[in-house]
Parts: sequence; C-alpha cells; structure tokens
Amino acid sequence: MDLILTQTLNGLVYGVLLFLLASGLSLIFGLMGVVNLAHGSFFMLGAFCGLSVIKVTGSFWWALLLAPIAVAFVAILIEVFFLRPTYARGRLDQVLLTFGFSFILTDLTESIWGRDMFGLDEPDLLDSSVEIFGSIFPLYRLALLAFGIFVAIVLWLFIEKTRAGAMVRAGVDDAHTAMGIGLNVPMLLTATFASGAALAALAGVVAGPLLNVFSGMDVEVLIPAFIVIVIGGMGSLKGSLVGSLVIGMADTFGKAYMPELSMFLIYLAMIVILLVRPHGLFGHESASM
Repeated sequence: MDLILTQTLNGLVYGVLLFLLASGLSLIFGLMGVVNLAHGSFFMLGAFCGLSVIKVTGSFWWALLLAPIAVAFVAILIEVFFLRPTYARGRLDQVLLTFGFSFILTDLTESIWGRDMFGLDEPDLLDSSVEIFGSIFPLYRLALLAFGIFVAIVLWLFIEKTRAGAMVRAGVDDAHTAMGIGLNVPMLLTATFASGAALAALAGVVAGPLLNVFSGMDVEVLIPAFIVIVIGGMGSLKGSLVGSLVIGMADTFGKAYMPELSMFLIYLAMIVILLVRPHGLFGHESASM
C-alpha cells in the first residue's frame, strides 16, 4: 500500500512537470498552428539559466523568476526574426526551422555550460519531508504538485476570464476575423510563443532538483510532451492537464512494476485513447494536424 501511494505521488508530480511543458506547447499550436520541436530546448535552457542564477544569487526563487524571462526573450527573437516569415508557407517549413533551432540551442548550452550533469538543490524552505498516511514524502514534491495545480488554475482563469484571454481565443478561432476587428495578431502570436517558452523554462527550473540538469534532457521530455497534447487534444489546455496526468501515472507505474514495458504502456495509452477519440480527449476536428 505504501508503495502504491508513493508511486501515485511520483506519477502526479511527473504529470505536473509534463503539464507545465505541454501547456505551453499546446497553446503555441492552438493559436499559431506551429509544431514547435524546439520546445524541449526551451525546457533545457530554462534549467541551465536557473542553474546559473542560483550560482550567482544563491536563491532558487530568483531562478524561478529570472530563468523564464531570459528564455522568453530568446523565444521572442526566434519568433520575430525567423519563425514569422514562415507563417505564409507550409507547416513543414516551421517544423524544419524549429527542429534546427533545437540543435542550435543544444550546442549553445554545451558551449556555455559543457556536457557535465549538474545537481540543482531544493530551496531550503522545502528541503524536508512530511508524513502522509504513514508514508514519508519529500516536501518539495508536494509543493511542486501544488504549484502545478496553481499554474493550471491561473492559466484557465487567464484564458477564460480575462480580456487578454478572450483575444487569445479569438485568435485561435479565426485569426483573419480577429485582425479585421482590430486585434494585433502578430503581437499576440509573439506573446503566445514567448509565454509557451517561459512555461517550458519554468518547468525546467522546477524539474532540476528531481531530474538534474544536463545537455540532452530536452529529448527525454519532448516526446512525452507531444504524446500528452495528442492524447488531450491539440490546442486544449484542459486536455494538456488530463493527458499529462494520464502519461505521468502510466510512466511511473510502468517503470515501477513493468520497467521493460514502461514506454510501451505510454504508447498503448495513446493508441487506446485515439481509437476512441481520434482528435484527443478534448480536441476538435478543426484542431487536427
């Protein structure tokens, strides 16, 4: 029973990490129609930027604030100067461009930080454990779970209850009509791309104490993140959350009880869901690729 409870917590924590990554990826696709293969690199770059901020300031909290800003700035440069000219072309150009940037960002991190694996310390405030139902859990993991739920609520409130969120929804539904009524769609696209990158960087910082920081960590999370948005439905924030939890639990319990089949279970979950819901749990036909 203790093992099941522990693995459930681990699955929820991993699901939250995937949600922080996949929500930005899903928003970028939902509004821009861009399959951003550099999204995992934003995750890795955020982790390395957070590592540098912690070394300079000694504060995990400053890293949590500054790393997403730095990565968002990089994303703005990529979107404005490189990605924007491809919008009038086919989606293949965008895929190839972002795929190329994933290699560029990997080389950038290796040239600055090297190829060593770095540990990221938990903040002192959360460096302890608590007992729940007789089992001991690291406080940082519980805090990360709460943080992920908080981010999900904030994103939902922003998208559904604010004027800026209404502008985003309008751009998703019909970008041409949105431009016709005076919305600055290019700025909206840039802001969405930067926000998605910032969410990925945020996930990289909070994942550092759990996964360590190293070149190549982007590859380990990008494929599960894409599986999440396929399961949940392309462009659906709710789908990203549910899909992240499904994949997080499947991956964690698979590695605990059937390690040789853990990856198979993830793909099996995706296949079963797509057979029942071809456009994902909360996707629509208009959002299909």
